[in-house]
Amino acid sequence: MPHFVIDCSSDVLKLQNPTEVLQSVHAVAVATNLFDEADIKVRLNPFAEHYLVGGKQEPFIHVFANIMEGRTKEQKANLSEQITRKLSRFFPEISFIAINIRDFEKETYCNKSMI
Repeated sequence: MPHFVIDCSSDVLKLQNPTEVLQSVHAVAVATNLFDEADIKVRLNPFAEHYLVGGKQEPFIHVFANIMEGRTKEQKANLSEQITRKLSRFFPEISFIAINIRDFEKETYCNKSMI
């Protein structure tokens, strides 16, 4: 925990090295001091077809951040802004770059190490 899942149009991968994109989101998450570095997971899902942005196939990046509850709205807003800023610097030509954050409930979360 946390999980950062980056959905994007596949043309985005031609503009920047995917590994660098993953590492940059990871680095921003570390820099916020909200998470232990070893717990941060970042994944990239490119879409070559079957997507629309404003009714057209336009380049896009959307990050879905799933984090354990307990952070303030200000902390989450800062995390969102920092990731959006970083990705905007990498991809100045892409108009649609966004992130949303969802909280996991501690009571309902389970992973293998907890069993």
